[in-house]
Amino acid sequence: MQRLIAPAFFLLLGAASIACGGPDPNTSARAPIADKWFNRAKAAYRNGDLDDASAAIDGALKAAPKDVESRLLASRIALAKLEYAEAIKLTEGLSDTDARGIRGRAFWYAGDIDRAADELEEMLRDPAVKDTWARDVAKLARRGQGRHPFAIEGGVVASVEMPQAGPALVVPCELDGERVLALVATAMGELMIDSTSRKEPAWVNLRFGERLEVKDVPALTTDLSNISRQLGAPIKALLGVNALRHMHVTFDRRGSQFVVRKSDPPAPPDANRVPLFYVRGGGMMMRASVSKQDDGSLLFVDSSAFYPLALDDTMLKRSGANLSTFQPQPGAPPTWKLGMLPYFKLGTLDLPEIPAMQGAPLADYKSNFDVDLGGVVGAGLLSAFRVTFGEDGRWLWLELDPAVFSPQPQARPQPPVPGGTPPPGVAAPPSAPPDNTPAPVGPPKPPAKTDAPKTEGKGAAK
Repeated sequence: MQRLIAPAFFLLLGAASIACGGPDPNTSARAPIADKWFNRAKAAYRNGDLDDASAAIDGALKAAPKDVESRLLASRIALAKLEYAEAIKLTEGLSDTDARGIRGRAFWYAGDIDRAADELEEMLRDPAVKDTWARDVAKLARRGQGRHPFAIEGGVVASVEMPQAGPALVVPCELDGERVLALVATAMGELMIDSTSRKEPAWVNLRFGERLEVKDVPALTTDLSNISRQLGAPIKALLGVNALRHMHVTFDRRGSQFVVRKSDPPAPPDANRVPLFYVRGGGMMMRASVSKQDDGSLLFVDSSAFYPLALDDTMLKRSGANLSTFQPQPGAPPTWKLGMLPYFKLGTLDLPEIPAMQGAPLADYKSNFDVDLGGVVGAGLLSAFRVTFGEDGRWLWLELDPAVFSPQPQARPQPPVPGGTPPPGVAAPPSAPPDNTPAPVGPPKPPAKTDAPKTEGKGAAK
């Protein structure tokens, strides 16, 4: 009897060992090698190094194909790269809240609005989830049956003239037949319209120039009265990154030109390519280096912040900048100080003597993302370039005006003239308040005849 019991006992013990986490690649438990790949992928994702994150998560999935954590991280990486089909595939069969949230966003940004609504509504049934974006988008998606988001009609390309407003990217357009001013706002995932005119999310039409119309644009609502008050002009819409990507936009603050296209343009000549990625598909990020020994850090792109660049203390110390030379600026909070970085590299572009802000509040930005954010790129830096969205927003083409960074005599900063407008360019006085909304830049000049198409300048293909 004992001879019969002993083998059975060891068989059961072996089965229990496997069930309790043996290195079976088909179980949800990760083997040590899979765990190493996973941790490397997670660190690379948090640092914005998506090439390394993609390679590492592939290793994790090969070692443990059914590991839920690895599949969710892989789907987040795919969504950040705007690889919607891959993000959906990686979460197939997963029904937890995180998986539904990723699938819902992937379906939404891919234009599959019905399935986006299904996933987001299921996610919102979890009492622990409080997601205003998901609630509004699900509601909007249910009203969008039969629509084709961002359908462009009436032309292939349209160019409009942007009114002068310092570094602010103000764009004249038509919103459902009404002439309005919109602001390019890369901090927003969606088109945002003024809640004083619309109380609920809506499907709207935009027109640029005389003919080109963008139909069935999903729009959420927000209060724009503060932005309008600070800009001295009635801003009725914020153009978020989902709209900018679909419209294949070029903006050129120094040339006062905003271009909308039906399809992607070819690469502009003499342009520098800067890869982008989007946290949860909507938060626009890029990597930059502040020293030659720096592998690169992650920066959020917020065109409604008017400083050139805001960095946290860690990045400022790493840059080697002389912080004792940083000075308060007219119109900015007293704790904000502006100084020069000795080195700054964006993509393959070396930019010497870039002004950067110390003391700008970055905590709100950092709390919204699951990545390690080192700072914010603002409109002051973007306004130095002609900027074109490439490959549906997967990168930016940056064309630099050589005059912007040519050596010039340094002038002592003067107090702003009441009601005046700071000149465009990276050295415009920073004045965005802590709530991340644009600060006063003076009233923009009224847009005289902005309907006439303007010939595109160097580097922007029609």
